[in-house]
Amino acid sequence: MASNSPPFPATADFDGDRLVALGGCAVDDLAAGFGTPLWVMDEADLRARMRAYREALGDGEVVYAAKACSVVAVLQLALAEGLAVDVASAGELAAAQAAGASPQRLVLHGNNKSAAELRAAADGAVGRTVVDDLGELAALAELGEQRVAAGRQPGAAASGQAGGPAGTPIDVWLRLTPGVAAGHHEAVRTGTDEQKFGLSIRGGLARQAVDTAVAAPGLALRGLHCHVGSGVVDPAAFEPAVDAMVGMLAEVRDRHGIELAELDLGGGLGVAEGWGDPEPSIAAYGKALRAAVEAAGAAHGISPPRLAVEPGRSLVGPSGVTLYAVGSVKQIPEVGTYVAVDGGMSDNPRYALYRAAHPFTLAGRSAAKPAGEPVSVVGKHCEAGDVLAHHVALSGLPQPGGLLAAGAAGAYTQSMASTYNRVPRPAMVLVADGDARLVLRRETLDDLLRHDVAL
Repeated sequence: MASNSPPFPATADFDGDRLVALGGCAVDDLAAGFGTPLWVMDEADLRARMRAYREALGDGEVVYAAKACSVVAVLQLALAEGLAVDVASAGELAAAQAAGASPQRLVLHGNNKSAAELRAAADGAVGRTVVDDLGELAALAELGEQRVAAGRQPGAAASGQAGGPAGTPIDVWLRLTPGVAAGHHEAVRTGTDEQKFGLSIRGGLARQAVDTAVAAPGLALRGLHCHVGSGVVDPAAFEPAVDAMVGMLAEVRDRHGIELAELDLGGGLGVAEGWGDPEPSIAAYGKALRAAVEAAGAAHGISPPRLAVEPGRSLVGPSGVTLYAVGSVKQIPEVGTYVAVDGGMSDNPRYALYRAAHPFTLAGRSAAKPAGEPVSVVGKHCEAGDVLAHHVALSGLPQPGGLLAAGAAGAYTQSMASTYNRVPRPAMVLVADGDARLVLRRETLDDLLRHDVAL
C-alpha cells in the first residue's frame, strides 16, 4: 500500500509497516544492485517540493541551500525547476557550475570567505555575494573598486561574464543578526548575537556595514539577509526577525535615501521527524512570510521588498531515505537492544551532533523476530557516540542481513558525511517511475587512499 506518512517520500510503498519500494523501485533490489548504506532520493517528491516553494513565494525568489545536499544531479533538478542556488564554499560553487548554473542564479554565502572565493565573486562567478563581516566587506569593496576602474581603461571591454562585467560594482547583500533565536537546538539557532554569523543589529555592526557598503563605489548594496535558525515548525517564529529586518530597511532609507529592493530571510522551515508528526506546510510558510513582510512594511512606512528564502532541509530532507543493512543485534540484559548497521555517524552525524531525529522502519522482505522493547540503532564506528537513534519502536526485531530505512534523510547526510575509520561514503541513487539512476558513486578503498603520500 502507498504511504502518506510525512517522514517518507510521497511515492513510498509500505507492506503493513515495512518499506518495500521507493519511486516504484523495490528496496531489496536497490540494496542488492547498489549496495548499502545507500542514499535514495525520490525525484518526484523532490520536484514537487521545489514547485511548492516557488508557488508559495509568488514573485519572490527561492534559493536552494546547496549545503543540504550538494550532489550535482540534485543541483541540476533545482535549476531545472527554476530555483537559484546558494553556495557557501569554492567546492559548492564548483558543484553548482558543474550542474550548469549561470552566475545570475548563484548566491555566495559563508563566513570567513577565502581570498579566492572573494576573487571569484569579483570576477563574476556569482550574481550576489552575502557579506558576513566588516573585514570581508572591506576586501570586497577593494576588489569591486578595481573592477569598476578596469571598465574605465581605454579599450576596456566587458568581461562577458553575466555576474560581473568590467566597469560595474559587485552586487551584495549584508547578512545581519536580528537578535532572534529559532530552531530545535542551540547549535542551529543562528540569528542571535552570540553566533559567529552576520553583523549584529543590536551591536551596531549592521549600521556600520550599511554605511560602508553605501559609500563604496565598488559595491552595489541590493538588499539585506538573515537566517534565524533551523527546524522551525511555526511560521510565526519568523515574525520578530521580519520586523527587525524591515526596520533596518527603513533605517537605510531614512539615513541614506535608498529603498533596498530585496530581503532574504534565509531558510529554517522544519520537517516531520516522526510517525504521525504533522508536516509543516510550505504554502502556509510562504503565506505567513509574505504577510509578515507586508505588515512590517506598512508599520515602518516602506514599500515591501522582494522576498527571497533559502530552503535546504525542508526542500530535500523528506525526499531522501537511507537504506542500511543490519550487521548484528546485541541484546544486553537489563540494558536494552542494540541494532548495529553498516553505516553510522560517517554517513549521518546529525544525531550525534544535535540529536536530530530520523524515523526508522523495517525495509524489504527479510525476516524479523517478534518485536520487544524499543531498540537503539547504532553504527559500526569506534565511537560511543556513534548512534543514529535511541528508543526506536520497530514492528519486529531485525536480523543480520535485513534492511532498515531511515526517513527524512535527504539533507545533511551526503553533505556532512566523513570517512571516519576509513569507511567509504555511500552511493546515491535517484528513483522515479521504477527507474534508479546512480548519481553519486560509492567510494572505494582506493579512493580513501588516493591523497595519502607514503614515506
